[in-house]
Amino acid sequence: MARNIQVLIVEDDKRIAEINRRFVEKVEGYEVMGIATNEQEGKELIEVLQPDLVLLDIYFPDMNGLQFLKWIREHFTNIDIIMITAAREIDTLKQAMHGGVFDYIIKPIMLDRFTETLVRYKEYYYKMHELMKEKEIIGQEDIDQLIQREQMISGTDGQLPKGIHPLTLEKVLAVVKRYENGITAEEVGKLIGASRTTSRRYLEYLVSISQVAADISYGTVGRPERIYKLKR
Repeated sequence: MARNIQVLIVEDDKRIAEINRRFVEKVEGYEVMGIATNEQEGKELIEVLQPDLVLLDIYFPDMNGLQFLKWIREHFTNIDIIMITAAREIDTLKQAMHGGVFDYIIKPIMLDRFTETLVRYKEYYYKMHELMKEKEIIGQEDIDQLIQREQMISGTDGQLPKGIHPLTLEKVLAVVKRYENGITAEEVGKLIGASRTTSRRYLEYLVSISQVAADISYGTVGRPERIYKLKR
């Protein structure tokens, strides 16, 4: 059984850090190792714990998160970073992307958006470690799957059909990924704040493009329901 992904939160606001910790631990396969609220704590915990993933803010009283990102890259090339910040400047985003962050999330965090990122990162993390165990030399197909991180959820021509919005589609797919044993359209609707009819439309679209598989389940009262699972 794969071990949990070890996470360090570097955030000066203790209240926000605690919220982030709770959000992380809602996603299966993650464990928060610690919380650092300043530069010294951050460096000490990274050196001692050497986490897999750091959730990093930019604004600190004693440092700039971009400089801290650079320090991590110089000393721990195997650690991944997700920026979680109120910084909206395009130059800041550009510097973070050049620093190799996995994602850039703007505060206040939306749980669905954050969960989708953690699900994508988990897929990327395990793919990478699987490749490292199995191969010394990789092919283009391996690289494409790893760098892409997420399969395209649009149709073959890159256009979504009428009535399918990309952001809602991402939410639906993220929910399905969290429920390995399957989930109904009604349950998806409750989780994303949509009607059963709407969620079923999105689920059936995902079935049509082979992202999701559908099966029939008979409930306790005998009424058949379609159960949706991520297609492997």
